[in-house]
Amino acid sequence: MNLSKKDILKFFQTRSGRPLLVRELMRLFKVTTADRKVLKHLLGELVTEGAIVRTRGNRFGTPEKMDLETGTFQAHSAGFGFLLPEKKGKTDVYIPAAARLDAMDGDKVMVRVNPPAGRKKATGKREGSIIRILERSHTRVVGVFELSALKTERHGFVTPSDQRLMQDLFIAAEHVGAAKPGDIVSAEILTYPLRGRPAEGRIAKVIGRPGDPGIEADLIIEEHELPVAFSPACREEASAVPREVTPALRKGRRDLRDLPTVTIDGEKARDFDDAVSIEKIRGGWKLWVHIADVAQYVTEGSFLDQEAYLRGTSVYLPDRAIPMLPEELSNGICSLNPKVERLTLTAEMDIDPSGAVKRYDLYESVIKSNERMTYTDVRRILTDRDRDVRGRYEHLLPQFELMAELMEALRVKRTKRGSIDFDLPEPEIILNLQGQMTDIVRSERNIAHQIIEEFMLAANETVAGHVEGLEIPFIYRVHEEPSEEKLADLAEFLATIGITLPPADKMKSTHIQRAVQSVKGSPEEAIVNTVVLRTMKQARYADENAGHFGLAAETYTHFTSPIRRYPDLIVHRILKALFRNGYRDEAETDKLAEYLSGAAEHCSRRERVAMEAERDVVAMLKVRFMEDKLGEVYEGVITGVTAFGLFIQLKNLYVEGLVHVSTLTDDYYHYIENRHCLRGERKKRVFRIGDSVTIRVDRVDRDRKRIDFSLMSE
Repeated sequence: MNLSKKDILKFFQTRSGRPLLVRELMRLFKVTTADRKVLKHLLGELVTEGAIVRTRGNRFGTPEKMDLETGTFQAHSAGFGFLLPEKKGKTDVYIPAAARLDAMDGDKVMVRVNPPAGRKKATGKREGSIIRILERSHTRVVGVFELSALKTERHGFVTPSDQRLMQDLFIAAEHVGAAKPGDIVSAEILTYPLRGRPAEGRIAKVIGRPGDPGIEADLIIEEHELPVAFSPACREEASAVPREVTPALRKGRRDLRDLPTVTIDGEKARDFDDAVSIEKIRGGWKLWVHIADVAQYVTEGSFLDQEAYLRGTSVYLPDRAIPMLPEELSNGICSLNPKVERLTLTAEMDIDPSGAVKRYDLYESVIKSNERMTYTDVRRILTDRDRDVRGRYEHLLPQFELMAELMEALRVKRTKRGSIDFDLPEPEIILNLQGQMTDIVRSERNIAHQIIEEFMLAANETVAGHVEGLEIPFIYRVHEEPSEEKLADLAEFLATIGITLPPADKMKSTHIQRAVQSVKGSPEEAIVNTVVLRTMKQARYADENAGHFGLAAETYTHFTSPIRRYPDLIVHRILKALFRNGYRDEAETDKLAEYLSGAAEHCSRRERVAMEAERDVVAMLKVRFMEDKLGEVYEGVITGVTAFGLFIQLKNLYVEGLVHVSTLTDDYYHYIENRHCLRGERKKRVFRIGDSVTIRVDRVDRDRKRIDFSLMSE
């Protein structure tokens, strides 16, 4: 039988007008009785994937025609959740707690979407019920182990640290192992919840006890199933990688070893992806952005490559880094360390005073970085004009001055076209030698950060435009426009503080950028930045170019960090193939297109996991930091308003907590969604995002990762 799943799916999508029985499909596809089992197997796989549906009458059809949709279930700790549809352009579907079946957060599910009625019909908001769980996302549960209250029994339960996994995991006596009550453990799921029956598991690992140094990171690593150790085969390949650049490796590359070159990174950085060079030319500047040629050492399909793809990205936690590549590469031969030769891919750009790239060249190169600069030292050179630091780097001062000039030209150009820059404070966790958190400070962002940011943006955009112009498959970094509903809400809210925006269907990034710029330095800056940021969609990787709304860029990619991001490594491989006249064969191009579709989705997913892990560890450390501060009073800013209360971020500490609406006892408060505020019924007092308040720390709940505040009366 010469029939594939792709053939069957195409038939259902284009020709089938009704659900069909197996025997009807056999007749249509001319399948013999001998091949009936093969057809049923293919249909079964498509059903499992959610591509088609089997009805109770054993008929097969497409989900869309049955008001069914597949996607990822995103659970809320209150019990309800949302379907994040697989199909592009579809809005989220609200799933009430009673309609979630036994789905866990992150599961791939099929949902029956209810016909909209009443207010939902007017707003376009959708609601549905989960009818089938297609794929489970969790293989383990991380949390606190406790024994049963029955002293005659030794079985117990693991209470998940992730509040979205609402059900405890039952642990039979024979699966308790060495776990003791109160231990933080990782438990393997043996059976999933079903019709009210709890999930069952076995203790696979005792992580530690609450309060142990580094326990927060250990817990989150287990919870997100982050791979930490590299496989023996991967380690063996890493140990075989050359430790230095040989003449054979330099062959065929442009020799830039005599070009003054520097890296600029944070004080704690150990893996240097990028280096820059600059010189003044007639009519502007020549900028070289040199990126580590990781693809030279990590060959496609190798064990190193498989491990890097699995991870997708490096993960940076406050007390450790989980690299995408072993240290022999990430901190060694691939890192652009000073005073040693390194292989790179270079984007050489001639840029005019308006910030436009007038000419560019992309090629393989070899460099020798003169200095490993830090953001702090570059700031001292350019902003503080520190005599000692300027004297130490006197031989490079002309280059740094040129970098500052070019950065400003690039920044002005980007601003004019509508690129949106947010100046939201980024917290930095300070740990002592024992790994305990001692302070939270605002992470510095100075002129040196801006230089590297602008130079990397220019290189990424240049590479993306080059490859797109060749019309071959590529992996883009895309950021779609916000939905019209979100833009309408933003316009309505900003109107309340005197900022006028065009109608949603005519709004561009430049309008939003001007709104953000108009409140810079004013009391409204925080509220506008916060609301605008929440209007935006999340950037992602895609094999189709949809532009980058936030950067106001028609085409964009990630090229500049192949040590820590797998999509950048893909981009490097495509470029290197093009340097050798690759992708002229149609079959080769089709193969690349098919690969990029899955790779883009996988890398986007791994990026989200890394971001969630990094955020969760910081949240846990903040909760632990506040445990001994009960009753203390702080100044804060309202960062979020919901029907159940106010989210407050403390000034200077960057810790967030909740003022529950039940503690606002001076009035009845009502949530006004389109104005992002709570308003008192009698006194008309209003609480909105950006308002300054004084709070008291009332409760710190480590298990729920939550801090409760109360407002101090005025």
